[in-house]
Amino acid sequence: MSDDEMDRTSSETVTERDGTENDESASNSGSHADIDTDTASEADADPDIDPHAESDSAVDSDPASTAASDRRESPRTNGEHSDVGSEHGQRSPSADAETRTQAQSQSQSSPQSRPDTTEPDRTHGFSNLPDTELGDGEDEGDSNQGLFDDLLSGEPIFENKEVLRPSYTPHELPHRSDQINKMATILVAALRGETPSNILIYGKTGTGKTASAKFVSKELESTSQKYSVPCDVEYINCEVTDTQYRVLAQLANKFIEKNKARIDDRIDSLDALLDRIEAYENDEQTSISNRTNSSEAAPPSGDTGSRPGEGTGYDSTNDPATDSIAGSASTADDHQPQSTAHPLNGTEFDSVDAVETRIESLEADKESFEEVPMTGWPTDRVYSVFFDAVDYDERVVVIMLDEIDKLVEKSGDDTLYNLSRMNSELENSRVSIIGISNDLKFTDFLDPRVKSSLGEEEIVFPPYDANQLRDILQHRSEVAFKDNALSSDVIPLCAAFAAQEHGDARRALDLLRTAGELAERAQAETVVEEHVRKAQDKIELDRVVEVVRTLPTQSKLVLFSIILLEKNGVHSINTGEVFNIYKRLCEEIDADVLTQRRVTDLISELDMLGIVNAVVVSKGRYGRTKEISLSVPIDETEAVLLSDSRLSDIDDIQPFVQARFEN
Repeated sequence: MSDDEMDRTSSETVTERDGTENDESASNSGSHADIDTDTASEADADPDIDPHAESDSAVDSDPASTAASDRRESPRTNGEHSDVGSEHGQRSPSADAETRTQAQSQSQSSPQSRPDTTEPDRTHGFSNLPDTELGDGEDEGDSNQGLFDDLLSGEPIFENKEVLRPSYTPHELPHRSDQINKMATILVAALRGETPSNILIYGKTGTGKTASAKFVSKELESTSQKYSVPCDVEYINCEVTDTQYRVLAQLANKFIEKNKARIDDRIDSLDALLDRIEAYENDEQTSISNRTNSSEAAPPSGDTGSRPGEGTGYDSTNDPATDSIAGSASTADDHQPQSTAHPLNGTEFDSVDAVETRIESLEADKESFEEVPMTGWPTDRVYSVFFDAVDYDERVVVIMLDEIDKLVEKSGDDTLYNLSRMNSELENSRVSIIGISNDLKFTDFLDPRVKSSLGEEEIVFPPYDANQLRDILQHRSEVAFKDNALSSDVIPLCAAFAAQEHGDARRALDLLRTAGELAERAQAETVVEEHVRKAQDKIELDRVVEVVRTLPTQSKLVLFSIILLEKNGVHSINTGEVFNIYKRLCEEIDADVLTQRRVTDLISELDMLGIVNAVVVSKGRYGRTKEISLSVPIDETEAVLLSDSRLSDIDDIQPFVQARFEN
């Protein structure tokens, strides 16, 4: 074939191809407009079901302009034209997925580009729930209030209710500065490393004894930390811990815990010292290595080898830059770790082995401490463990024994004797005792030796009067209640109620707190006089209920007999009348019958508790007898007695009263 023929054949081939492409463009242009209008809606559809994906990818640009651009480009090989055709004709599945992903992201990022015909989402993401169900749930939540919703709807009256609790130790104790200063002048000896004198504190309930002693103890511990003087204060409530074993065991375990904590602190400080020593030695070794490498790298004197600048008139000794580098190097050498003091300097150790030996010794001491069980050991062993725990460190120990008279009544004075004689055997520590008691005469039952050593200093706390109670309540109420939560007559009334009894600040605080709680429960904005009077009745009733509920069965039977006589109009009840009813009650519930003398003792116990009032009256030649009357509300007391399962078995109580008149 000639060259002309080959040219004509090639021209015809190109013409046929162009015609084919124009036909395909014309066929696709018909669907191009429809696809453009539906692009936004198709992008939101399920990507797995997209009938326009193939056509959409084929019309990314104008077909006519694409064909013209292809003709203007440089000639391609047949393989290149085949690739282009496959790209514009039918795209791969991965390309289709990419196109759909781009369409979805464009539709999400620019929602304003298409009209939004859907309803706004009012379900906050719960699109699968029907609107009716969701609406019903909201209406039901609005109509059904929870158990505590109404109680929480009101504004609280209290700012900090714990301030009115007996366990709270205030930062300031009004009208107790004299007693506090006296305790401080005695205990200041502990801050000098000396043994303070033992102190006995007397006073009635609610006179500020325990609060003042805890306040002084807290100040003593904080001051000892400030001046780095070891001083420990331990508090024991002897009404709870009321035996010698328990007192010694509790003290021993507390000091063992403190000793272990101090040992851990010392071990941590020694470990830190070892770390500093290791870092120091590593820096020393690094410094020596650097100096050795520098000396090896430096050329020997007289070396005539070629150097930078040699032969060109360069003299490094006259170069300022070289002088600067040399100066900085010498300065760095001057600050190498070898000039720093060794970490062991100024310590009690002369080597690393000594430090490690000390750590091993501390760990052995920690392992040697054995906590005392609350029962099971001989008392002398418990005392030995307590003695070793106290004497482990050099310190001053103050042991505060609250309700010390309870300990003496139950366990005798052996505990006080051992504690007061410890200082003669201790080598490192010193012990001082603070005893707090409501009984002014409990020392009369002590051994003379214990009494002489324990009662070195005595401090008496007198009862508060109404004005002092008012100041205390005013001081606490400023912290306990919100502003303007108390009416002007609340605090004076609470102080007057408490002062009428025996000047008990604890009772006044309980009265004020209970009045606030009653006002808060009633959702009142202010505590008024009515709340205080209701609180007075409630406290009195609560006390009676608790005392009567915890009475033994025989005492309940005696009290029940007195109530039956009172309810049937009998006045000036004597012991014989009570005993007659008591016997019938014992027969009814199948209880043992005590003697009349023992019943008389039970009546005296009820009188001591304030439940009944028993007065010995002389009947002349008929002798003497007790006239008994009830001191508590009859109905409430009877209800508490009948709550007992044994007394509740009594069906009819009227015959017992009749039997009393028959006898």
